[in-house]
Amino acid sequence: MLRFQTAAAVVVAAAATWPSLAAADDPPFWAYGFAGPPPLGTPATGSVAPPPDDPAPLSVPGSTATFTRAQLRDLFDVADWHPGDHPPMPEVVAKGRRPDVRACAYCHYPNGKGRPENAGISGLPPAYFAQQIEDFRNGSRMSADTRKGNTKLMVAIAQGMTAEEVRAAAEYFASMPWSPWIRVVEAADVPRTRIAGGMFIPLDGPEREPIGDRIIEVPEAPARTDLRDPRASFVAYVPPGSIARGEALAGGGNGTTVACGVCHGADLKGMGPVPGIAGRSPSYLVRQMYDMQAGTRKGLWTDLMKPVVQRLTNDDMLAIAAYAASRTP
Repeated sequence: MLRFQTAAAVVVAAAATWPSLAAADDPPFWAYGFAGPPPLGTPATGSVAPPPDDPAPLSVPGSTATFTRAQLRDLFDVADWHPGDHPPMPEVVAKGRRPDVRACAYCHYPNGKGRPENAGISGLPPAYFAQQIEDFRNGSRMSADTRKGNTKLMVAIAQGMTAEEVRAAAEYFASMPWSPWIRVVEAADVPRTRIAGGMFIPLDGPEREPIGDRIIEVPEAPARTDLRDPRASFVAYVPPGSIARGEALAGGGNGTTVACGVCHGADLKGMGPVPGIAGRSPSYLVRQMYDMQAGTRKGLWTDLMKPVVQRLTNDDMLAIAAYAASRTP
């Protein structure tokens, strides 16, 4: 802990010497799960409605369970395909509490792995987890792209949770170390996609398109992800050269930023109450860097990130996220 406190003091001191800056670029719409930029309130191009309810029992590989589509959509009784993959879930994780506290495992999965449109929360330090709930609760953690509705849902959930529920959820997810979940691939072109619930889904067929200055994070097995199978992982396509460029920036970028390892550890696996970022969703990482730069995420420990993000462009954030996501957790 002393090592973390010393590193934190260095970063805070650096923050005090740099002027406060607004976000350098417009929000990177792709990181927030949209196919294009605002105007606000405009549905993303290619969005589709979810499939209708089907009373037929559904199944996934490796599970003896069956669930209907309606059961898979139950926000207060999570369908658990692989109960042997995780410890017993606390009530707030498995079922939540009506009317506002949705089950944590519905969005973040029983194993805490999450999806690109939300966050992977397994392996987070309990103190960090609890602070994020408090930041959502008190309005310190919002989205720079106000179209992102699940951030507003998290505010309502956090405001409804009791201290005991926060503690139970924090300890449960912390008990499961983060493990490989996202495969990072550099590619000049990517499958054409549509948006479903804030997530990019590959279209059927061979059509591809230039990646441009985006990260496109898609399910490895879309049909299983559609059934909320927490063993169905993701692939993140990143522009060619971005991993090497991100590695240089993560080391400080010749003064462009502050080395990520100062707080997140030399291996980016976390240190003290600071979370690990190795092997985590690059879309999520870009959102958080941009939100901090834009000032919509300003919780208790955000001062530690100010000197990191102040001078970054969206392309810088993309490269750092690509590098961090490519590391073994």
